Amino acid sequence: MNPRDFPALGSLRERVELLQRVQTIDAAGGHVDGFVSLGFVWARVRSSGGSIVDIADARNARVSHVITVRFRQDINPGDRLVYRSRQLEIVSAADLNGYRAYLVLKCSQTDSTG
Repeated sequence: MNPRDFPALGSLRERVELLQRVQTIDAAGGHVDGFVSLGFVWARVRSSGGSIVDIADARNARVSHVITVRFRQDINPGDRLVYRSRQLEIVSAADLNGYRAYLVLKCSQTDSTG
């Protein structure tokens, strides 16, 4: 096991809130997506790029982030993370090096610009 495979604990400096997606049945028999807080964790947040995209005839800014947290099994793609009052959608969640010590979350934030 190489020590360079693990980030230094001191690098987890940001406080983020984890939100898990839940589906509830509405009165019409359909379902509604909602989010339940799993709590706050320490994280290392790195911006990994951005772009301007056109979605449904609207111009949108998309920013990608790579976030490292201590390993946990209850995070899945589609869940969200709140970082500095911005909601980031989790695109993927992967064990950093197979030792179940850290979890790397690739996240995306999309904002309409006009």
